[in-house]
Amino acid sequence: MCPKVVDVRYLSNFELRQICYFLAVVEAGNNFSKAAEQLDIEQPPLSQRIRSLEKALSVELFNRRTRPLRLTPAGQAFLEEASLALNHLERAIDNAQLVSRGEIGRLIVGINSGIANSLLPDILRTFRQRFPKVELVLRELTGEQQIQEMRNYQVDVGFEHLPNHYEQATDLCFLPFLQDSLLIALPENHHLAAQSQIPLEALAQEPFVIPSLKNAPSLYTETINLCKNAGFLPQIAQEATWMITVLSLIAGGIGVALLSSNVRTLHRAGVVYRNIQGANLNRQIAALWRQGDENISPVLCEFLQVIAEVASENSKYNL
Repeated sequence: MCPKVVDVRYLSNFELRQICYFLAVVEAGNNFSKAAEQLDIEQPPLSQRIRSLEKALSVELFNRRTRPLRLTPAGQAFLEEASLALNHLERAIDNAQLVSRGEIGRLIVGINSGIANSLLPDILRTFRQRFPKVELVLRELTGEQQIQEMRNYQVDVGFEHLPNHYEQATDLCFLPFLQDSLLIALPENHHLAAQSQIPLEALAQEPFVIPSLKNAPSLYTETINLCKNAGFLPQIAQEATWMITVLSLIAGGIGVALLSSNVRTLHRAGVVYRNIQGANLNRQIAALWRQGDENISPVLCEFLQVIAEVASENSKYNL
């Protein structure tokens, strides 16, 4: 059944104040004098407003031939529906104000291993405590999927490493907030595992497990370029998308990998992590969103503010 279309031109004949005054009289026991006193107005203007409302409705709301005054059947019917309408209007006003402050709404967040293994728990905890009525929809996506779905308006905000291929895109905004670095992940029984730091050159003959170029172009490119700078091309034994898969392959002896330092939060049996000797391979994790959305989405603005605050409070992650 289709909803009834509101006749705006007809309803414009009525003043909201008239309806509010009518409800005030009813709440005062159908006593005009008492209602006028509560409204802090004179009784004659109040009576005139009610008369004007009755004229616009073409009905009598009060039976003035009885004492005390009583509502007519038409007045009783109008009271019931008008009360509901004003309750809905009041709720609409409240909700509009809450939305404008970013206190209610919905935000679709794209997440990946880089943020999930670091500040995501703190960000979510802080945001939910501050804005419990906002619905957060979390979607686990690769960097490429985040970009695509963001441009298709399927994701509102996401996280990606910098530098990347989209850093100069005019339709996207990036907010760096988290410092990251790379380390070497290798099987615990690997002959290099006894060293606390490993030079990249020592991995020249090792098989590598790396993410695919399609799903994680940033880390793929970094791995290739770093190995090239160390004088060799990595021998790619296996490509994998998700971090848990990469670690499983390493634990199984398939190869070694260059991974984000936040992977240390994942304690995978059979895998050890070692720093890269003689290299300061720092990079950044940034929040990203569509250009201009920060001007029209209070919820997005509040989420970005929480990200900045959480990063600032966690000094070990500060840029």
